[in-house]
Amino acid sequence: MVSRLAADSGQEHDTSDTRPLLLGLNALARAHELDYFADGHRGAATVAAHLLCVDNDLDGRARSRIVQLIDRNWATSELCKPFPDAKPEPARIDKIGATLVEGGEVLRQVGHNAIFAMLAIKAFRVVSGAATPERIDGVCALIRSFTPWRDVEPDADVDPPRFDETVPASKYILHEASAAIDRFVGFGQGFAGHMLTFGQALVELAAMGDVEWAESCRTAFRKYVTVTRCGPDPDSKRRPDHKPTDLRPTDAAYWEKRGDKTVGIGHVFKYPYAYYDLLRRADDPKLKRAFDKKAYHLF
Repeated sequence: MVSRLAADSGQEHDTSDTRPLLLGLNALARAHELDYFADGHRGAATVAAHLLCVDNDLDGRARSRIVQLIDRNWATSELCKPFPDAKPEPARIDKIGATLVEGGEVLRQVGHNAIFAMLAIKAFRVVSGAATPERIDGVCALIRSFTPWRDVEPDADVDPPRFDETVPASKYILHEASAAIDRFVGFGQGFAGHMLTFGQALVELAAMGDVEWAESCRTAFRKYVTVTRCGPDPDSKRRPDHKPTDLRPTDAAYWEKRGDKTVGIGHVFKYPYAYYDLLRRADDPKLKRAFDKKAYHLF
């Protein structure tokens, strides 16, 4: 069965197996009661894993392995357990956007308030039967949990396109992420990865019609770009780089080569979901070829 997401950017969404979305929503709604940061990541990653499979038309081998990884790491945990049955109230999904706006222009823990809000909103719109008051209130509590982080004044020359200008905004984010990869070689790629996930969350919110919510995070995103452009701190810990490989997260072999306990807190799913979504929206073959040569640093 295929359904169209309300106010999305024209994509159709395969809803034939939405179990990972429900697991992810359960986790996002419960994370504030456990470890809001780490468990919020796990919930968001479960949602992103499903979207990665569907939006990139991954083959059966890749999908089966990704579901297997989710099942072996998170699906049976306390975090993902079912919520009591309750009448869905899809109109309340807007509370999540309003909660995001409450955060104002403050940069909060690498933009995870926006990243998690977008993934929750998108998932609730696909599985509207899960949009119960308890789950929605739990996600709102999670969004409010994020605290200020490196909340610097943004540089004047950091001026992204409007997030509803999908093509230029996507190219801008990809260029910043690509530059961040080069800047942080030898220091880990969290800054580049979160440039993708934070920026993509705002582009996708705008594409779903939630432009006001996306634009409310403009100053926070500008602050993140400003911080990222500074590069590693003098006392930053050095980390080994990933070895070059031609395998990518759209290949079944990429997932089959991963060990059962190598998903961490979920960047392995969230980074590629944001990356491929932005590449598709940017529609720039030259940019795609250039970025793909170094994408192994992230994946």
